[in-house]
Amino acid sequence: TETFPIIPGSARILWFVVPIFAILIGVIVLLGSSIVAARAARFEISPAGLRLRGDMYGRMIPAAALDPVGARAVDLTAEKSLKPAMRTNGAGLPGFSSGWFRLNDGQKALLYVTDPSRVAYVPTRDGYAVMVSVADPDAFVTTLRRVVTASAARTE
Repeated sequence: TETFPIIPGSARILWFVVPIFAILIGVIVLLGSSIVAARAARFEISPAGLRLRGDMYGRMIPAAALDPVGARAVDLTAEKSLKPAMRTNGAGLPGFSSGWFRLNDGQKALLYVTDPSRVAYVPTRDGYAVMVSVADPDAFVTTLRRVVTASAARTE
């Protein structure tokens, strides 16, 4: 038996394979961070504002940018106008929506939603709303109003 090996391919194939692997690794990292965020995201209310912690969409929203008067508890299964209609930059996994979305009423919103029946809706003065799933949306809104209003009174 005689064996004849193939002529080794050129390194040009790496120009094709390496970018594909890099993209796949990036997608896996993003999905992994979204899965972790769905279980570990935290929302902190302080006189400085509202801090969203969880994934790459986390941020600090200053108290002056929040509209505590318009904040309220919502049930997205009943209030269709606030239901996310289109993801513009975010993760939309079964049971978890995170990132930037357009709502049915056309407004832009930053979401961290796992349970659509228990959501705190917080409009901002910057042209978007924040929607977060918390165990007690009414308590979240009450705390937000108290802390942000007290913060605004101190700065006047």
